[in-house]
Amino acid sequence: MKEIVVISGKGGAGKTSLAASLAALAGRAVAADCDVDAADLHLVMSPRTIRAENFFGGKKASVNPARCSGCGRCKDLCRFEAITRDEEGSVYEVDALSCEGCGVCSYFCPEKAIDFKLVVNGQWFVSDTPYGPMVHARLGVAEENSGKLVALVRKQARIIAEREGIPFIIVDGPPGLGCPVIASITGADAVLIVTEPTVSGEHDMERVSRLAAYFNIPAYLCVNKYDINPGLSKKISDRARADGLKVLGGIHYDRSVTEAQIKKQPVAALNGSTASEDMRKIWINLVDQIKKEKREEGRV
Repeated sequence: MKEIVVISGKGGAGKTSLAASLAALAGRAVAADCDVDAADLHLVMSPRTIRAENFFGGKKASVNPARCSGCGRCKDLCRFEAITRDEEGSVYEVDALSCEGCGVCSYFCPEKAIDFKLVVNGQWFVSDTPYGPMVHARLGVAEENSGKLVALVRKQARIIAEREGIPFIIVDGPPGLGCPVIASITGADAVLIVTEPTVSGEHDMERVSRLAAYFNIPAYLCVNKYDINPGLSKKISDRARADGLKVLGGIHYDRSVTEAQIKKQPVAALNGSTASEDMRKIWINLVDQIKKEKREEGRV
Protein backbone atom coordinates (compact mmCIF):
# COMPACT_ATOMS: atom_id res chain seq x y z
CA MET A 1 0.00 0.00 0.00
CA LYS A 2 1.34 3.43 -0.99
CA GLU A 3 0.09 6.75 0.35
CA ILE A 4 0.56 9.64 -2.08
CA VAL A 5 -0.15 13.17 -0.87
CA VAL A 6 -0.90 15.94 -3.38
CA ILE A 7 0.11 19.37 -2.05
CA SER A 8 0.68 22.76 -3.58
CA GLY A 9 2.17 25.25 -1.14
CA LYS A 10 -0.69 27.62 -2.07
CA GLY A 11 -4.37 27.52 -2.85
CA GLY A 12 -5.76 27.40 -6.37
CA ALA A 13 -2.85 25.56 -8.00
CA GLY A 14 -5.01 22.63 -9.11
CA LYS A 15 -4.18 19.96 -6.55
CA THR A 16 -7.79 18.89 -5.94
CA SER A 17 -8.42 18.40 -9.66
CA LEU A 18 -5.23 16.36 -9.93
CA ALA A 19 -5.88 14.33 -6.77
CA ALA A 20 -9.37 13.41 -7.99
CA SER A 21 -7.99 12.33 -11.36
CA LEU A 22 -5.23 10.24 -9.78
CA ALA A 23 -7.82 8.45 -7.65
CA ALA A 24 -9.84 7.74 -10.80
CA LEU A 25 -6.79 6.61 -12.80
CA ALA A 26 -5.61 4.27 -10.05
CA GLY A 27 -8.45 1.91 -10.88
CA ARG A 28 -9.38 1.56 -7.22
CA ALA A 29 -7.88 3.76 -4.55
CA VAL A 30 -8.90 5.26 -1.24
CA ALA A 31 -9.32 9.01 -1.66
CA ALA A 32 -8.75 11.17 1.41
CA ASP A 33 -9.55 14.88 1.58
CA CYS A 34 -7.25 16.35 4.22
CA ASP A 35 -8.06 19.97 3.40
CA VAL A 36 -10.53 19.89 6.28
CA ASP A 37 -10.76 23.69 6.62
CA ALA A 38 -12.12 24.02 3.08
CA ALA A 39 -12.89 20.50 1.83
CA ASP A 40 -13.89 20.33 -1.83
CA LEU A 41 -12.79 16.92 -3.16
CA HIS A 42 -16.36 15.70 -2.68
CA LEU A 43 -17.52 18.20 -5.31
CA VAL A 44 -15.92 16.14 -8.11
CA MET A 45 -16.08 12.60 -6.67
CA SER A 46 -19.88 12.10 -6.41
CA PRO A 47 -19.67 10.54 -2.92
CA ARG A 48 -22.49 8.64 -1.22
CA THR A 49 -22.01 8.93 2.54
CA ILE A 50 -22.18 5.62 4.37
CA ARG A 51 -20.77 6.73 7.72
CA ALA A 52 -20.75 10.05 9.57
CA GLU A 53 -19.08 10.66 12.93
CA ASN A 54 -18.56 13.69 15.15
CA PHE A 55 -15.01 14.94 15.67
CA PHE A 56 -14.04 15.86 19.22
CA GLY A 57 -10.83 17.80 18.82
CA GLY A 58 -10.64 20.01 21.88
CA LYS A 59 -12.33 21.32 24.99
CA LYS A 60 -14.32 24.45 25.74
CA ALA A 61 -15.27 26.12 29.00
CA SER A 62 -18.85 26.67 30.14
CA VAL A 63 -20.09 28.29 33.35
CA ASN A 64 -22.55 26.45 35.56
CA PRO A 65 -24.71 29.36 36.85
CA ALA A 66 -25.90 27.35 39.83
CA ARG A 67 -22.35 27.23 41.21
CA CYS A 68 -21.07 30.62 40.02
CA SER A 69 -20.66 33.15 42.84
CA GLY A 70 -19.93 36.05 40.46
CA CYS A 71 -16.46 36.71 41.87
CA GLY A 72 -15.04 37.59 38.44
CA ARG A 73 -11.81 35.61 38.83
CA CYS A 74 -12.37 33.89 35.47
CA LYS A 75 -12.90 37.18 33.64
CA ASP A 76 -9.73 38.64 35.12
CA LEU A 77 -7.68 35.65 33.96
CA CYS A 78 -9.11 35.20 30.46
CA ARG A 79 -6.70 36.66 27.89
CA PHE A 80 -9.18 36.17 25.05
CA GLU A 81 -12.02 38.29 26.48
CA ALA A 82 -14.31 35.28 26.15
CA ILE A 83 -16.01 35.75 29.55
CA THR A 84 -18.70 38.32 30.28
CA ARG A 85 -21.48 38.84 32.79
CA ASP A 86 -24.90 37.49 31.92
CA GLU A 87 -27.83 39.81 31.17
CA GLU A 88 -28.76 40.06 34.83
CA GLY A 89 -25.17 40.78 35.84
CA SER A 90 -25.14 38.22 38.61
CA VAL A 91 -23.02 35.43 37.14
CA TYR A 92 -20.57 34.99 34.29
CA GLU A 93 -20.85 33.15 30.98
CA VAL A 94 -18.46 32.02 28.24
CA ASP A 95 -18.66 33.04 24.60
CA ALA A 96 -18.00 29.69 22.86
CA LEU A 97 -16.72 31.36 19.67
CA SER A 98 -14.15 33.43 21.57
CA CYS A 99 -13.04 30.65 23.94
CA GLU A 100 -9.63 29.24 22.93
CA GLY A 101 -9.96 26.17 25.14
CA CYS A 102 -6.93 26.88 27.34
CA GLY A 103 -8.73 25.82 30.55
CA VAL A 104 -7.25 28.53 32.78
CA CYS A 105 -10.64 29.78 33.97
CA SER A 106 -11.77 26.29 34.95
CA TYR A 107 -8.52 25.51 36.78
CA PHE A 108 -8.53 28.67 38.89
CA CYS A 109 -12.26 29.04 39.56
CA PRO A 110 -12.58 29.01 43.39
CA GLU A 111 -16.14 27.64 43.21
CA LYS A 112 -15.33 24.97 40.57
CA ALA A 113 -18.22 26.44 38.63
CA ILE A 114 -16.64 26.19 35.18
CA ASP A 115 -16.88 22.90 33.32
CA PHE A 116 -14.16 22.07 30.80
CA LYS A 117 -15.39 19.34 28.49
CA LEU A 118 -14.78 17.93 25.04
CA VAL A 119 -16.89 19.58 22.36
CA VAL A 120 -17.77 18.70 18.78
CA ASN A 121 -15.38 20.55 16.44
CA GLY A 122 -16.59 19.03 13.18
CA GLN A 123 -17.52 15.82 11.43
CA TRP A 124 -15.76 13.15 9.40
CA PHE A 125 -17.26 10.85 6.80
CA VAL A 126 -16.67 7.63 4.93
CA SER A 127 -18.28 7.56 1.49
CA ASP A 128 -18.51 5.39 -1.60
CA THR A 129 -17.56 6.93 -4.94
CA PRO A 130 -17.47 5.54 -8.48
CA TYR A 131 -13.68 5.32 -8.06
CA GLY A 132 -13.42 3.70 -4.64
CA PRO A 133 -13.87 4.61 -0.96
CA MET A 134 -13.38 8.16 0.21
CA VAL A 135 -12.68 9.60 3.67
CA HIS A 136 -13.38 13.28 4.14
CA ALA A 137 -14.22 15.75 6.88
CA ARG A 138 -15.61 19.16 7.67
CA LEU A 139 -14.25 21.35 10.44
CA GLY A 140 -16.84 23.49 12.22
CA VAL A 141 -17.06 27.28 11.94
CA ALA A 142 -14.26 29.02 13.86
CA GLU A 143 -12.98 25.65 15.11
CA GLU A 144 -9.36 24.61 15.39
CA ASN A 145 -7.33 21.42 15.79
CA SER A 146 -7.47 20.75 12.05
CA GLY A 147 -4.17 18.85 12.37
CA LYS A 148 -5.83 16.28 14.63
CA LEU A 149 -8.73 15.93 12.19
CA VAL A 150 -6.30 15.45 9.29
CA ALA A 151 -4.56 12.68 11.24
CA LEU A 152 -7.92 11.02 11.88
CA VAL A 153 -8.87 11.15 8.18
CA ARG A 154 -5.55 9.57 7.18
CA LYS A 155 -5.88 6.88 9.84
CA GLN A 156 -9.35 5.91 8.63
CA ALA A 157 -8.14 5.84 5.02
CA ARG A 158 -5.33 3.45 5.97
CA ILE A 159 -7.74 1.21 7.87
CA ILE A 160 -9.97 0.94 4.80
CA ALA A 161 -7.05 0.36 2.43
CA GLU A 162 -5.61 -2.41 4.60
CA ARG A 163 -8.97 -4.07 5.19
CA GLU A 164 -9.94 -4.09 1.51
CA GLY A 165 -6.48 -4.68 0.05
CA ILE A 166 -6.45 -1.39 -1.89
CA PRO A 167 -2.94 -0.55 -3.12
CA PHE A 168 -3.11 3.25 -3.16
CA ILE A 169 -4.28 6.07 -0.91
CA ILE A 170 -4.54 9.39 -2.74
CA VAL A 171 -4.58 12.33 -0.35
CA ASP A 172 -5.76 15.80 -1.32
CA GLY A 173 -3.64 17.85 1.05
CA PRO A 174 -4.21 21.37 2.41
CA PRO A 175 -2.48 24.41 0.90
CA GLY A 176 0.38 26.22 2.59
CA LEU A 177 2.96 24.95 5.08
CA GLY A 178 1.17 24.92 8.42
CA CYS A 179 0.06 22.25 10.87
CA PRO A 180 -2.56 20.64 8.57
CA VAL A 181 0.06 20.19 5.81
CA ILE A 182 2.58 18.69 8.22
CA ALA A 183 -0.14 16.36 9.55
CA SER A 184 -0.94 15.36 5.94
CA ILE A 185 2.57 14.40 4.80
CA THR A 186 4.35 12.93 7.82
CA GLY A 187 4.81 9.21 7.28
CA ALA A 188 3.54 9.32 3.68
CA ASP A 189 5.26 7.34 0.93
CA ALA A 190 5.39 10.18 -1.60
CA VAL A 191 4.51 13.83 -2.05
CA LEU A 192 3.35 15.20 -5.39
CA ILE A 193 3.78 18.96 -5.55
CA VAL A 194 1.53 20.88 -7.93
CA THR A 195 2.67 24.33 -8.95
CA GLU A 196 2.00 26.81 -11.73
CA PRO A 197 4.31 28.97 -13.86
CA THR A 198 4.15 32.16 -11.81
CA VAL A 199 6.64 33.86 -9.51
CA SER A 200 4.55 32.98 -6.47
CA GLY A 201 4.15 29.42 -7.76
CA GLU A 202 7.93 29.03 -7.99
CA HIS A 203 8.41 30.44 -4.49
CA ASP A 204 5.74 28.24 -2.93
CA MET A 205 7.11 25.15 -4.70
CA GLU A 206 10.52 25.78 -3.15
CA ARG A 207 9.07 26.16 0.34
CA VAL A 208 6.95 23.02 0.24
CA SER A 209 9.77 20.97 -1.33
CA ARG A 210 11.98 21.94 1.62
CA LEU A 211 9.21 20.79 3.95
CA ALA A 212 9.07 17.38 2.24
CA ALA A 213 12.86 17.14 2.37
CA TYR A 214 12.83 17.90 6.09
CA PHE A 215 10.62 14.85 6.68
CA ASN A 216 12.68 12.78 4.21
CA ILE A 217 9.70 12.07 1.96
CA PRO A 218 10.28 11.43 -1.77
CA ALA A 219 8.91 14.44 -3.65
CA TYR A 220 7.74 14.82 -7.23
CA LEU A 221 6.61 17.82 -9.24
CA CYS A 222 4.12 18.63 -11.94
CA VAL A 223 3.53 22.08 -13.41
CA ASN A 224 -0.12 22.90 -13.98
CA LYS A 225 -1.01 25.19 -16.93
CA TYR A 226 2.65 25.01 -17.93
CA ASP A 227 1.95 26.24 -21.48
CA ILE A 228 0.84 29.72 -20.37
CA ASN A 229 4.50 30.52 -19.59
CA PRO A 230 6.84 27.85 -21.03
CA GLY A 231 9.97 29.76 -20.07
CA LEU A 232 9.09 29.99 -16.40
CA SER A 233 7.81 26.41 -16.43
CA LYS A 234 11.25 25.26 -17.59
CA LYS A 235 12.96 27.40 -14.98
CA ILE A 236 10.78 25.90 -12.24
CA SER A 237 11.40 22.35 -13.50
CA ASP A 238 15.16 22.92 -13.65
CA ARG A 239 15.17 24.37 -10.14
CA ALA A 240 13.12 21.42 -8.88
CA ARG A 241 15.56 18.89 -10.36
CA ALA A 242 18.46 20.76 -8.78
CA ASP A 243 16.68 20.47 -5.43
CA GLY A 244 16.29 16.70 -5.87
CA LEU A 245 12.67 16.55 -7.05
CA LYS A 246 11.57 14.22 -9.85
CA VAL A 247 9.64 16.19 -12.50
CA LEU A 248 6.75 14.06 -13.77
CA GLY A 249 5.46 16.42 -16.46
CA GLY A 250 3.09 19.29 -17.05
CA ILE A 251 -0.63 19.85 -17.55
CA HIS A 252 -1.89 22.04 -20.39
CA TYR A 253 -4.23 24.92 -19.75
CA ASP A 254 -7.47 23.26 -20.81
CA ARG A 255 -11.12 24.29 -20.53
CA SER A 256 -12.02 20.64 -19.94
CA VAL A 257 -10.95 21.18 -16.32
CA THR A 258 -13.81 23.63 -15.87
CA GLU A 259 -16.13 21.31 -17.79
CA ALA A 260 -15.28 18.46 -15.43
CA GLN A 261 -15.98 20.64 -12.40
CA ILE A 262 -19.36 21.60 -13.82
CA LYS A 263 -20.15 17.90 -14.38
CA LYS A 264 -18.94 17.07 -10.84
CA GLN A 265 -16.38 14.51 -12.00
CA PRO A 266 -12.59 14.14 -12.18
CA VAL A 267 -10.85 15.59 -15.23
CA ALA A 268 -9.52 12.11 -16.05
CA ALA A 269 -13.11 10.96 -16.58
CA LEU A 270 -13.29 13.18 -19.69
CA ASN A 271 -11.56 10.81 -22.07
CA GLY A 272 -9.71 12.46 -24.90
CA SER A 273 -9.22 15.88 -23.35
CA THR A 274 -5.71 17.27 -23.35
CA ALA A 275 -5.60 17.77 -19.58
CA SER A 276 -6.88 14.25 -18.90
CA GLU A 277 -4.15 12.77 -21.08
CA ASP A 278 -1.55 14.89 -19.30
CA MET A 279 -2.78 13.62 -15.93
CA ARG A 280 -2.74 10.05 -17.19
CA LYS A 281 0.93 10.43 -18.17
CA ILE A 282 1.73 11.95 -14.78
CA TRP A 283 0.08 9.01 -13.02
CA ILE A 284 2.01 6.49 -15.14
CA ASN A 285 5.28 8.33 -14.49
CA LEU A 286 4.56 8.52 -10.77
CA VAL A 287 3.84 4.80 -10.45
CA ASP A 288 6.95 3.98 -12.48
CA GLN A 289 9.10 6.18 -10.25
CA ILE A 290 7.69 4.62 -7.07
CA LYS A 291 8.36 1.11 -8.41
CA LYS A 292 11.87 2.10 -9.50
CA GLU A 293 12.70 3.50 -6.06
CA LYS A 294 11.30 0.39 -4.41
CA ARG A 295 13.58 -1.81 -6.56
CA GLU A 296 16.55 0.40 -5.70
CA GLU A 297 15.76 0.11 -2.00
CA GLY A 298 15.69 -3.66 -2.36
CA ARG A 299 19.25 -3.63 -3.73
CA VAL A 300 20.59 -1.53 -0.86
